[in-house]
Amino acid sequence: MNHIPSLDLSLFLSEDVDKKQQFVADLGNSFEEIGFISLKNHFLSEILMNDLYTQIKCFFDLPKETKQQYEIENLHGQRGYTSFGKEQAVGQAKADLKEFWHFGQEPNPMSDFSKDYHPNIVVKEISDFNKIGMDAFKMLEKTGIYLLRAIALYLGLEENYFDKWSTYGNSILRPIHYPPITEEPQDAIRAGAHGDINLITLLMGASTGGLQVLNKQEQWIDAIPKENELVINVGDMLERLTNNKLRSTIHRVINPPKESWSEPRYSIPFFMHPRLDMPLNCLEVCIDENNPKAHDDIASGDFLHDRLRAIGLIK
Repeated sequence: MNHIPSLDLSLFLSEDVDKKQQFVADLGNSFEEIGFISLKNHFLSEILMNDLYTQIKCFFDLPKETKQQYEIENLHGQRGYTSFGKEQAVGQAKADLKEFWHFGQEPNPMSDFSKDYHPNIVVKEISDFNKIGMDAFKMLEKTGIYLLRAIALYLGLEENYFDKWSTYGNSILRPIHYPPITEEPQDAIRAGAHGDINLITLLMGASTGGLQVLNKQEQWIDAIPKENELVINVGDMLERLTNNKLRSTIHRVINPPKESWSEPRYSIPFFMHPRLDMPLNCLEVCIDENNPKAHDDIASGDFLHDRLRAIGLIK
């Protein structure tokens, strides 16, 4: 496969059973084959997408000293600002060439487990920053819940299997700024080759190219969605849960050609995490004689903690 498939969420939302089943099959097959798709007719409007980009550009344009006020060390990057060069991909010696912000799930009285989530950090300098960020968070979460329902059906589970774990889950919306490159990078790229930690990632189209996916033939292919489409990929938690049936594909963000070094890049992934107490034990429906259990049992919160340590956000 030398491209990522494009799917239409409206088919899954349709009352036409055949269209819904076709979407489920196409999604599952794509996630088995390459682990990535692009998605149209999701719940994130073009207006909201544009508003969010405007807000995050305003934030990253703030003076360095102002942004650093929102970098709270004991939160380990789970809320607020993380400055340039603090995170690296697992196994990479050099830090990624980026800075980022984290919006997280807010505590909700309807869910007792969410009381353990950190409150979001409020940016005083930009009046609509937090509101627009959380509006986008909710629409991406809604889209993700429907995708997980399709995945559940593909796996032979009840359609609402993931609802309990993903509603008010420990998800993160991460606006990323890759600043202009001012000197020859020393073995560093904008985002080193990695797999995502979570169940699924929903990525708003980046302001410039650079995202590449490693296919089964060990070839790097460009992941280029059409306008207003989201890029969706499987994370390590879902790969583990499905006993490697669905692929958490390695991907990266390469540096632009030298003539484009002066251009910044903005990217906004939504990392859909389950509740911290969700067991990531391999599903029985994904284990058989040809596919024996490949992973030890672990809760998602413990798995997350181990990975945050591996990428340098927890020391």
